[in-house]
Amino acid sequence: MIKLLRYTEYLYLFVAIFSVYKITQVWNVDRNNAYLFVFFAVASIGMFLFRRKYRKKFEQRQRDNQQ
Repeated sequence: MIKLLRYTEYLYLFVAIFSVYKITQVWNVDRNNAYLFVFFAVASIGMFLFRRKYRKKFEQRQRDNQQ
């Protein structure tokens, strides 16, 4: 279960990197579409940090319960 949570964290990071790539591609062509990808990038980075924080808390709680 913990490994699956770790993979979903990096999936959010991949979405953020892809969004930044798309921002650089469409910034001068379609500004509204670029703003949508800015939102996706910011949301993905926020979700990455949020998931990582709670996964680490969950792992710490499991270690404390085992001792």
